[in-house]
Amino acid sequence: MRPFLPALGIAALVALSAAPPARAVPAADGDVPSAFTIQDPRIKESSGLAASRAHPGVYWTHNDSGDGANVFAVDSRTGRTVATVTLNGINPRDVEAISIGPDGNIYLADIGDNLGGSWPEVWIYRFPEPKTLRDTSVAPVRLTVRYDEGPRDAESLMVHPKTGRLYIASKKRSGKGALYEGPQHLSESGVNTFRRVADVNVWATDGAFSPDGTRLVVRGYFEARAYRWQNGRLGEEAGRPTVPLQRQGESVTFTPDGRTLMYGTEGAGSRVTPVELKGELLPESVSERAGDDDSGKGGDRSDANASGSGGHERDRNLAIGAGLLVVVTLLVVGLRRLLRRT
Repeated sequence: MRPFLPALGIAALVALSAAPPARAVPAADGDVPSAFTIQDPRIKESSGLAASRAHPGVYWTHNDSGDGANVFAVDSRTGRTVATVTLNGINPRDVEAISIGPDGNIYLADIGDNLGGSWPEVWIYRFPEPKTLRDTSVAPVRLTVRYDEGPRDAESLMVHPKTGRLYIASKKRSGKGALYEGPQHLSESGVNTFRRVADVNVWATDGAFSPDGTRLVVRGYFEARAYRWQNGRLGEEAGRPTVPLQRQGESVTFTPDGRTLMYGTEGAGSRVTPVELKGELLPESVSERAGDDDSGKGGDRSDANASGSGGHERDRNLAIGAGLLVVVTLLVVGLRRLLRRT
């Protein structure tokens, strides 16, 4: 019984750290989507996430390396897979991201490089988003990608919802990550050179444009940054959205209305967690319509900007966990004293 109580405390802390933040979805706001758990046992390493343009409530995802060429449509109301798309004629190496363009195409990014940036070229696969949700197979267009600065390790692909231009955010190298812009017109037969256009100070695991194209969010495992997007360029930082505590945070996408970020993670039975945006984190079109109060700058992160990541929700969870550990310790001490007296 003595070893059981400390183990219980540790288990409780682990469970608490893995649980989604308690305030991620305000119960009073019916417009904020609910969290959902991916039910498909085939999806063990969900590495990218994109809100469907054609099917409300559906999110496209895929596994990391080793799963073959499959993309899954998951219904957020049930967490169940409602369609599987198999890509014919390709042999993916390290698929890391997914995005949907204004042309109605899905872009699947085979851009990971676990060797630290050694592949001379990587690929992006393009195919139309299915109009009907059913299991199907397609022959995608394979776009060859190289970087103007040489090979890079990257996990983030973003397609601008207005211009259709492709962007890749690399992981940090020599202390910084970078944003690379694809050519205005993509070549299906030649090489598409992505050119460095800005620094991104996040260990980027995914990124997403807002539906109106005025915000770019780049996430890492423990932090995220929202940037203004102005005149086709990365602008100043608009704030740092809350990032929920997750097993291995790998993906992010905006909901179609632009008011919420949906965060995904790897692991079997992984949970997709929504975080509502406020103040300057909101895209311009949403902020103007709603007349939001800018006192909510940072989306529940008024203190998180100083600490760098985690925010109120993580601090709250850690405080609860520390309190729970104290309670368990007192119980152990009390039990030992009682056993001595007995």
